[in-house]
Amino acid sequence: MSTPLPATAAAPRRHGAFEGAGMLFRKEVLRFWKVSFQTVAAPVLTALLYLLIFGHVLEDHVQVFDGVGYTSFLVPGLVMMSVLQNAFANSSSSLIQSKITGNLVFLLVTPLAPRSWFVAYVGASVVRGLVVGSGVLFVTVWFVPLQMAHPLWVLAFAALGAALMGALGLIAGLWADKFDQIAAFQNFVIMPMTFLSGVFYSVHSLPGFWQTASHLNPFFYVIDGFRHGFFGVSDTTPWLSLGITAGAVLLVFTLALQLLRSGYKIRP
Repeated sequence: MSTPLPATAAAPRRHGAFEGAGMLFRKEVLRFWKVSFQTVAAPVLTALLYLLIFGHVLEDHVQVFDGVGYTSFLVPGLVMMSVLQNAFANSSSSLIQSKITGNLVFLLVTPLAPRSWFVAYVGASVVRGLVVGSGVLFVTVWFVPLQMAHPLWVLAFAALGAALMGALGLIAGLWADKFDQIAAFQNFVIMPMTFLSGVFYSVHSLPGFWQTASHLNPFFYVIDGFRHGFFGVSDTTPWLSLGITAGAVLLVFTLALQLLRSGYKIRP
């Protein structure tokens, strides 16, 4: 006679894994929130300074889209730049800090599955990215008129961009052995790709070679699709941007999960 014991026993394990992922997620959120003056307020201030300086200097000299002032054009780019950079910084800094201080061993002895690690680290990165981006948007709208033509596009690209960078930060944190390597990855990969993605300009204003190079940069499509949500116009169609962004997210997610499953640089 069969017994329901296996099914009953399996349920607590699934529930426990879910609880473990939730606790790790909460720990990661609290980690950045307890130093929010540094992790949230400082990036918001930096973006505001960009807006005031570039907007003041170029407002009367640059026209990107018809009926859209340069300062208004600049705001979505600064918001998304803040989302991307802070989502990456959250997962990468947390993981490398745990590796260097040695407290990563306390996670390794838990029964958490790799997907639980992934959900917690990337989820907390998305939260930080969206919190900082919301702060930038809230502060900058006091200085410039801004509309939101398609809110769903705004939400979709904000979430996808933060998730993409959270997973990329997880990969960087797994790869790096010291803070210098994380800093190098951020300064020589993330920062150039972010600044050369149309944050401060339309790629149509660039020479042919640099236009082509920009269209090979996945960050360009994240920012361009996000900007379309505000103005209803963009350098490319939002559906193309969504497809390329979703493809990049899928690729990075797959790589991050595979590295976690293999124990890359976190298990002897």
